[in-house]
Amino acid sequence: MRVLVCSDAVGGLPSAEAGRSLAAGWPWQQVAVVPVGEAGGGFVGATAARWGVTEEPVVVADRVGVRAQTTGRSAAALPGPGVGEGPVPYAASSLPLGRLLDETLPSSGGFLVDLVGDDVHDGGAGLLAALGAEADVDLRGGVAALGSLTRLDLSAPRARLEGVDLVGVVPGGQRSTPLLGLRGITSVRGRAAGEDAEPLLAADAALQRLADLAGDGLGATPGAGACGGTGLAVLALGGRLADGPGLALDGFAGPVDLVVTGCSVFDFAHRGGGVVAAAAALAARLLAPCVVVAGEVVIGAREMRTMGIEAAYAVHESAADAPQPSVSADELAATARRVGRTWRW
Repeated sequence: MRVLVCSDAVGGLPSAEAGRSLAAGWPWQQVAVVPVGEAGGGFVGATAARWGVTEEPVVVADRVGVRAQTTGRSAAALPGPGVGEGPVPYAASSLPLGRLLDETLPSSGGFLVDLVGDDVHDGGAGLLAALGAEADVDLRGGVAALGSLTRLDLSAPRARLEGVDLVGVVPGGQRSTPLLGLRGITSVRGRAAGEDAEPLLAADAALQRLADLAGDGLGATPGAGACGGTGLAVLALGGRLADGPGLALDGFAGPVDLVVTGCSVFDFAHRGGGVVAAAAALAARLLAPCVVVAGEVVIGAREMRTMGIEAAYAVHESAADAPQPSVSADELAATARRVGRTWRW
């Protein structure tokens, strides 16, 4: 029997450790453990584990980011809250994320940058400025500073990226997020927050100016609006966008008899997150069943089967009034052994 374990972090256990605990359920089978992480959720740590290297801290100005490096490949992230809800942050800048790139960008090879950082809305203008982009306005001042933008020179950052395969890592749900228009990031966020139309129209027009100067048609490219528009900056520099689970799992060809994934809470609202969704999609492609082991399970059998999940097993009984988010490696392994007695042939 061939088992693939591809788990998200479970409780305080990172993906790799959670995967090893889950593998304990099938001690006599062929088990492959693939660490997987989402953008903004342990992506660099999971990538480092997959590459067989150690995640390292990197100091950027007054912030501490993380990176992983191996021959010909590197990854970096600057942990932050990510794009939130509420009014548009007109003055927020992606400059800190750009400084991370400036500090960690390799001279060649593949470079994965987690775009989930601060709550920004500047189309990646600050990121571009940190890499040497020049303009007739202050690119570091957020979307509010871009209203009179008429000139943008990206020759310096593009020269720095020559020979580098740049990949912006975004949440799976943002890979097609539009930048502009009624479905764009300004309209969607501003209307949800009940903002007046005038500043929203001005911000959308400013992002339109930035996109037009960054490259023909980039403003309409799916994913340009990801992570506050930093997706646009990556595309403008010749990069591409991907999600963490896809980078880890898309190349897996099997064969496999069972896919096992894990998460902290498997509920109807979040459905376990992007790692669980990617594991279910992979299982469907490989014609194998997929089961979930979670800290808590708060979803019905019908709902999980619409996701391609055959069964879900909880480490702790669900207690909405007293949730138990903490899961130890021993608890997870014990649950996996119980699951393994059922899913074995």
